[in-house]
Amino acid sequence: MTEDLPQPFVIRERHHRIHDPFTEEKLAVLGRALRLRAGASVLDLACGSGEMLCTWARDHGVTGTGVDISTAFLASARDRAAELGVADRVTFVHGDAAGHVAPAPVDVAACVGATWIGGGVAGTIALLERSLRPGGLVLIGEPFWREEPPDQATVEGCHATGKDEFADLPGLVAGFGELGWDLVEMVLADEDSWDRYVAAQWLNVREWLDANPGHALAGEMRAELDRAPLAYVRYQRRFLGWGVFALKRR
Repeated sequence: MTEDLPQPFVIRERHHRIHDPFTEEKLAVLGRALRLRAGASVLDLACGSGEMLCTWARDHGVTGTGVDISTAFLASARDRAAELGVADRVTFVHGDAAGHVAPAPVDVAACVGATWIGGGVAGTIALLERSLRPGGLVLIGEPFWREEPPDQATVEGCHATGKDEFADLPGLVAGFGELGWDLVEMVLADEDSWDRYVAAQWLNVREWLDANPGHALAGEMRAELDRAPLAYVRYQRRFLGWGVFALKRR
């Protein structure tokens, strides 16, 4: 049986439609920037609540499949597809996105914010290419250092184990070229989109705590809420960037 996402993650992001530091506006900008055509096929690995597929199906007429390990987020994705009237154009599959290959080549293969499924950027790009038609687009969402972290406290405040876990933006872009890919578009998070992603987690956690004071996870989630806001404004908001990068094979 396929595993599910750990419950703390679901608690933290249970009301999110976008599980990355992107706003609806930035997601729409990305869709327009890619010049998506009606009927284009999209594979979205670790699709979360399916907002990218659903809104792009509505706005650009794409078709697609999303794969995710979270049953809760996939239920939200299917509800969203029905709400937007695109349930006939998008499909959501419960499964581990690591190793998933589309049965037929797609026009766009995406992993936005979950490159651990391929063991990092290089492995995830290689995985996505296995589903991509010649000349298609790969989309990678990935963090990068906005500033070099000055100490280990900053590194850990950005949910990293070491400075080398992320590149800076020039290093990330150079890495795409070294792997044989052209960077052809990008849309980057800003402080407001980071706020909308991270700060919204605090309200989710607090509401869950108010409703579940005796839950086995209550102590863990209470401790998280005690430390998370200060760590975010002290470290992550300043030092950690994030973006979606569109790549074409050279």
